Amino acid sequence: MKKIRQREVEILLVEDDDVDAESVIRGFRNAKIANTITVARDGVEAFKLLRGNGETGLNRPNLVLLDLNMPRMNGIEFLQKLRQDDRFNDTVVFVLTTSSAEEDRVESYRQHIAGYMVKSDVGPSFKKAVAMLEHYWTTVVLPE
Repeated sequence: MKKIRQREVEILLVEDDDVDAESVIRGFRNAKIANTITVARDGVEAFKLLRGNGETGLNRPNLVLLDLNMPRMNGIEFLQKLRQDDRFNDTVVFVLTTSSAEEDRVESYRQHIAGYMVKSDVGPSFKKAVAMLEHYWTTVVLPE
């Protein structure tokens, strides 16, 4: 039987709110999870990082945590563009947003997200979300 080796999971956090971004990072740190987390402030910046435009490139993330309500390119627009790009269309994305609107949830799932979390439901410490995400990536084999 071949054993699958667990590897470090790289996370791209697409979040324009500095307080929320820091809360997510602190949630991982408090849970003693030292995964690499790169923060992009909106979809435009996230694509620059993914494509390596400019001086800072990013290894392909194993997991994207995506806010929906952002300037320049919102989360839905980012998802649509991500799914149209052959290099990134299989990227695992979890939406982490303030929006509990049915149309946002439906459109996000149409873009093949792995899960939709409303920030007020997971709490300000993001403890539940972090625990769920850690369980997810230690159980599921992610694409390389």
